Amino acid sequence: MSVLVVTEQQSGRWHRMSFEVLAAGQQASQAMGSPLIAAVVGAGIESLAAEIASKQLSEVVALDHPALASYTPDGFAEALRQAIAHLQPELVLFPHTYQVRDLAPKLAASLDKPFVSDAVGIRFDDGKPVFVRQLFQGKLHADVTVEGGEPRFASVQSGAYRADSVVTSDTPATIRTLAVELDPSRIRTQTEAPYQEAKDSVDLSSAEIIVSVGRGIQDPGNIPQAEELAKALGAELAASRPICDNGWLPLDRQIGSSGQTVSPNLYLALGISGAIQHVVGMKGAKTIVAVNKDEGAPIFEIADYGIVGDLFDVVPALIEALEAEQ
Repeated sequence: MSVLVVTEQQSGRWHRMSFEVLAAGQQASQAMGSPLIAAVVGAGIESLAAEIASKQLSEVVALDHPALASYTPDGFAEALRQAIAHLQPELVLFPHTYQVRDLAPKLAASLDKPFVSDAVGIRFDDGKPVFVRQLFQGKLHADVTVEGGEPRFASVQSGAYRADSVVTSDTPATIRTLAVELDPSRIRTQTEAPYQEAKDSVDLSSAEIIVSVGRGIQDPGNIPQAEELAKALGAELAASRPICDNGWLPLDRQIGSSGQTVSPNLYLALGISGAIQHVVGMKGAKTIVAVNKDEGAPIFEIADYGIVGDLFDVVPALIEALEAEQ
């Protein structure tokens, strides 16, 4: 028995959440006392398999087949179904990506198993996994258990586990290529060119540093001050929902339950109160710095560093200090 982590890559590049789910898998395997296996799916994936083998794993299984060069639900589900039949894992974990939302339910249903999506935590009671999910935009947490035997399928929410917490190993894990049989005639989906965001859109989920503004910015005319700070930090500018609803910043800059989920190294929250709808989108940040003149603002409950003060005093001082160091 083992824990199987299904990673995701596109065109030979890792999806950043592959390492977040690997962190979850390492914790789960340690708690269960079971081996950890990482599956890499695609075509010509030798270098990717070698890269992930440097992490603390029992084994890397490569599902390498020409029909897996591009994602299709039929091809990937069948390849993983064969791998699961061979490996017999107790627990199968996925990153909660757009691809997994399409793939995992199909795979689980083909094996007559339930699928728990978007878990923010996993613990074990009497050796059985209990998945923690958020309800009502993070206002409540629910414990979910799965009946019906193994394997148990679950995906892990973005930012719930830190990618930088993945443990590496001095000795590379064994890499095994698992032969899969795929009939091209049974792959019903024809892939097209991947969806491209508009040129002026931004993927905040890949940003290392984010400066985010909330109601405390008061007026759209004050946005340039936050932009100047973001430029000095080499950061992306983001916002809470009210700012985007008012049209002060584009919707693709919104962070929260109805926006993007991020996990940067540094998240600087300016004039953000810390409503749960916003917090669920940024709580995975490695370091959170909050600036708010209300010392009772909820944002301070999750901040690593808090500055109780007027952002219009604090931001210029930060910009001046950053420019002095350059």
